[in-house]
Amino acid sequence: MALFRIFSAPSCRAEGGTVAIEFALIAPFLLTLLAGLVEIGFANYQEMQAQDAAEAGALYAATNGFNVQGISNAVVNATANTSITASPAPVSFCGCPSATGVSAVACASTCVSGDSPGQYVQVNASIAHDSIVPYLGLPIPATLTGQSTVRVD
Repeated sequence: MALFRIFSAPSCRAEGGTVAIEFALIAPFLLTLLAGLVEIGFANYQEMQAQDAAEAGALYAATNGFNVQGISNAVVNATANTSITASPAPVSFCGCPSATGVSAVACASTCVSGDSPGQYVQVNASIAHDSIVPYLGLPIPATLTGQSTVRVD
């Protein structure tokens, strides 16, 4: 009968202190996890901004031709982020399409397919990443980059 009373009767003991201690033990872990998620999300957002800026520079090159200053301005003005740069500078090269992308070749050569090489522009964008919570030790690079290549002829 006593066993039945233990499992069926409501407990009269106060458990508020136990909950507070458990929360105090788990709260630092939860806050660290939240800070890490915010940091990774912010870095991912900045990397998307760099890629969007590189694509804006490639779009400029596709519509206006190869103009280093114009492409660089398109990259810098593509987002509201003021730390974005067109670095390294845009380059123009002759290339042939391949299974892995565009292979740079001499402009007077012939591609494997028998076609003449096309004129391509490679646009790069980079953003200096400043950590929100620098002591988390996350392996996020200090510079986030984006790159885009477009055929201009």
